[in-house]
Amino acid sequence: MTEVSQSRIDVQILGKSHQELMELSNSMSLGLSGEEMIMLQNYFEGIGRNPTDVEMQAMAQAWSEHCCYKSSKFYLRKYFGNLEKHDAILAMEDDAGVVAFDDDYAYVLKMESHNHPSAIEPYGGAATGVGGIIRDVLCMGAQPVALVDSIYFGEVWTEEWKEKTLHPRFILNSVVGGIRDYGNRVGLPNVAGSVDFDRSFNHSPLVNAGCIGIVRKDGIIRSFVSKPGDIFVLAGGRTGRDGIHGVNFASANLQEKSGENKSVVQLGNPIVKEPLIHAVLEAGDARILDGMKDLGGGGLSSSVGEMCLAGGVAAEIDLEKVLLKEPAMQPWEIWISESQERMLMAIDPSKLPDLSKIFEKWGIEFSVIGKIVEGNNLVIRHNGCKVLDLDLDFLTSGPVYCRNYELPERKIVDYVLPAENFNLKEMLLKFLADPENCSRFNITRQYDHTVRGSTVIRPLSGQPNHETHSDAAIIKPVESSSRGLAITAGSRYDMVAIDPLAGTLGTMTEAYLNILATGSLPNSVVDCINLGNPENPAIMGQLVQISSAISEFCRKLSLPVVAGNVSLYNQYSGSDIKPVPNIMMVGIITDVDKAVSTDFKKAGSSIYIIGRESSSLGGSRLLKFLGITSWSVPWFDMDELASISRHFITAVDMDLILAAHDISSGGLIQAILEMSFGSGMGFTIDLSEISPARTVEKLFAEGGERILVEVSGDKEEKFRQLFDGVQITRIGSTVENTMTVTDMEMTVLQGAVEEFREAWVHGLDNYI
Repeated sequence: MTEVSQSRIDVQILGKSHQELMELSNSMSLGLSGEEMIMLQNYFEGIGRNPTDVEMQAMAQAWSEHCCYKSSKFYLRKYFGNLEKHDAILAMEDDAGVVAFDDDYAYVLKMESHNHPSAIEPYGGAATGVGGIIRDVLCMGAQPVALVDSIYFGEVWTEEWKEKTLHPRFILNSVVGGIRDYGNRVGLPNVAGSVDFDRSFNHSPLVNAGCIGIVRKDGIIRSFVSKPGDIFVLAGGRTGRDGIHGVNFASANLQEKSGENKSVVQLGNPIVKEPLIHAVLEAGDARILDGMKDLGGGGLSSSVGEMCLAGGVAAEIDLEKVLLKEPAMQPWEIWISESQERMLMAIDPSKLPDLSKIFEKWGIEFSVIGKIVEGNNLVIRHNGCKVLDLDLDFLTSGPVYCRNYELPERKIVDYVLPAENFNLKEMLLKFLADPENCSRFNITRQYDHTVRGSTVIRPLSGQPNHETHSDAAIIKPVESSSRGLAITAGSRYDMVAIDPLAGTLGTMTEAYLNILATGSLPNSVVDCINLGNPENPAIMGQLVQISSAISEFCRKLSLPVVAGNVSLYNQYSGSDIKPVPNIMMVGIITDVDKAVSTDFKKAGSSIYIIGRESSSLGGSRLLKFLGITSWSVPWFDMDELASISRHFITAVDMDLILAAHDISSGGLIQAILEMSFGSGMGFTIDLSEISPARTVEKLFAEGGERILVEVSGDKEEKFRQLFDGVQITRIGSTVENTMTVTDMEMTVLQGAVEEFREAWVHGLDNYI
């Protein structure tokens, strides 16, 4: 490198060999490949000069996998580019999706991963994941109203841990603590999500955070700027050295020494975020803002460039005007820092006094850091010295790779069940207590579900201190309206690992049924796809099949994909995670007073299964619990799902359904027990009419588009008439306190509901 001035340092890349360019990329922590360094070398040869250090760091941010999706963009465009928008106002365009809620309001939604940071600093990584997703929703002008999180951990039950990474149990407790503390302190309810465990996440935990917001349709703010003469205002937290090279780190494989560089993890501050939310919303209501974007991955480098490129303008930025946490920061550090709680706003200069009054009222620091100009080049100065002058299209767009992929071979051989000479009740009690199948109370009860007072169905349903899990949460976001939003998130990752296409359809089906079971109609989808190393054709094959399945499902069921995230390089020392297409789905219920919860309501009701049976145990929790490998998973029928949906919503409107729960992880037996756990109400059921399969398959199969429902005896005839043309099977009735399961005139399970609930409730007690 050659120093030119106190602010500007030129980086010698012209004339460098391939090996020297790679050494330069490594020494500057750019994370760029040799081919990408050659692309930069060719560009700067074309303009006749060497780049500055700021330009090199800016290019590294913009071209990281995290920012430009260079490995996935080609396939995402192929499968999602032509999907119908339906009720979506903004889909795959801005920082978050925007969907019509009613005539006056829209809801805003987004889910993103914060995986790599959570692997090395789990508390801070998870907390800043929550903070970042709140800002994504806020920058659309929306009031954040609810949080969602889907988190995946390794073998927390392992006592001895000789690895050089953090123990999965420590990661679990720290991640939950980060989500809890940030969400609770900023005053947002955490209402839905999932918690899963698998050895493939031992070194690479997944933290997928989501947020829902509400905004008047005439108050939507876009994530771009198009008006020359506007000024850029940077507001909120100060800029520091935390989070530098965060996106570079998130775009690489985890290694044994990854944990040594914790400076890449941002430092969240919910105490600053809460007044910042108020200030931003007030500025939006006052129609002061022409455009806004949060500062997440890539910091100012990504936000300024993306806002300008999207609006067809350029900008001039003065870095010395950025408020700093610490003195003597280098220009490149200021430009790429990912310090949290910062929002970038574009406003007309005449409105600066009005904005200043709002920020002063809420105690928010801000500074004017530049202006929007006509042209194609972004220009950055520091103390009057030009440190960056680049074409925005070249800087921001990034390369696009059409990586090779290969699809897995379908295997004919499937699982082999052991002889049923075991004690089924004893096995079921152990199954329910297993961390993968037990309740998540130890985690979900740490989160505030009801702050803001709009939660209608919480993540826990049923009698106080005797709850069960809900299929989806329902919130009432507009005080004057009875309409509600149903929210769910999760993945059938074990099935996806066996068959990415069918497993993803299973994931989509479960999300759809979760929403439907509450009496809501699914309305929009956000995908958060977590995969291993994309340079492996098998991993790219997973991406192709997962994307294809999501696209096919959404076309069939008329759902828009409004936002998404792809997290790659979730690999540790050559070992990839199981593929996780984490799906966040949101539905609308026209009257929250009609919302259906999962818990049984009274004795003497009839219990029905809606939907055709599937006796396959492929990809099921039972086979995993027994240590049996399967090579295929059930297929999911989207046409049947659409038919069930139409009838089910009508049944809810007619008040025919007292309780409902989808049949998915753990099969029929787990679903019906969870319905009992919420009230203590028992049941007696007969499996004989379900199918000719073995008893254990009837109890634990997880396929099909099935919903378990409770129907009052006096409404049973109307229920049966309504579902004419859809397969329904009456399997029994609710009773007081006990459970009995028979099959072919033999009693196969019997006991007190509380006995099974005790095993289920305390499964995580030793780990969190």
